[in-house]
Amino acid sequence: MEELRTSDFYYELPPELIAQDPLEDRSSSRLMVLDKGTGQVSHHVFREIGDYLEPGDCLVLNNTKVIPARLMGIREETGGTVEVLLLKRRDNDIWETLVKPGKKARPGTKLVFGEGLLHAEVLDVVEEGNRLIRFQYQGIWEEVLDQLGEMPLPPYITHKLQDKNRYQTVYAKYEGSAAAPTAGLHFTRDLLKELEGKGVDTAYVTLHVGLGTFRPVKVENLKEHHMHSEYYQVTREAADKINKAKENGHRVICVGTTSCRTVESACDENGHMEECCDNTEIFIYPGYHFKVLDALITNFHLPESTLVMLVSALAGREQVLAAYEEAVKERYRFFSFGDAMLIQ
Repeated sequence: MEELRTSDFYYELPPELIAQDPLEDRSSSRLMVLDKGTGQVSHHVFREIGDYLEPGDCLVLNNTKVIPARLMGIREETGGTVEVLLLKRRDNDIWETLVKPGKKARPGTKLVFGEGLLHAEVLDVVEEGNRLIRFQYQGIWEEVLDQLGEMPLPPYITHKLQDKNRYQTVYAKYEGSAAAPTAGLHFTRDLLKELEGKGVDTAYVTLHVGLGTFRPVKVENLKEHHMHSEYYQVTREAADKINKAKENGHRVICVGTTSCRTVESACDENGHMEECCDNTEIFIYPGYHFKVLDALITNFHLPESTLVMLVSALAGREQVLAAYEEAVKERYRFFSFGDAMLIQ
């Protein structure tokens, strides 16, 4: 197989097609259906997703919850403004963070947020220039964070989010993500109930999405790219449901690249799932053999991103880029608050 280059996954995207705001009704977004066998595409509305699911199919959903991880504060000594993004909890009150401006956040630097509701000290500089920070506060951490933190929207969204809940799935349960598993944003409770009534099984897994999701691939040779590590958990119930679907000849349909990366990380060579939790750095690109996933519901991803590479592993690079070209032509909405695609 020829060497794949990052530039092989580039496509032209007019900036006005980047969705800045969520739609009023989650399930009214558009849905492109791509047949991975033929490359044919058809156009629908997301609430029609049930037309493509069969009784016995298992829908895998990531129930992680985004924390309001963006904190705006000041440096205690100078009063200069600082932005801290919580990436990963290392210990009770010690977090790995991304700090801007980083140059002014040396170990020992003290920070203040919310006029003293929250204090912090930079402890260390770790890989990729991230900072380890210890926080001090009165009361309950989640409540302090809820009061002071903002949703860490991706850099390409410039509008302010009016309602924090719109950057959460309706089934978000376990806090820990710095970004939403956005393919799940299209589901409403009613739609999930309707699918359940049709005999579609739902299995919930957890993968806490890191900001590496938005980190560009900086190397031209894909084999040199190193994925960030993300924590995942698969319950006994979820493993059983996925195994049952496979054993009975039904499909496993992952909602989002995070659910896909979870099941592909958590299975054995034969695609059998067990209850487990671990960290994954799995990087899926063309040439990868899927062991669990049969179909994928996903959004439209950034050019040259690891997510476009994952989708191309499933449906073929040329077919995916042709479908994206069609989406641009048809004025689909792209990225986190954009429209959806079913690859089957």
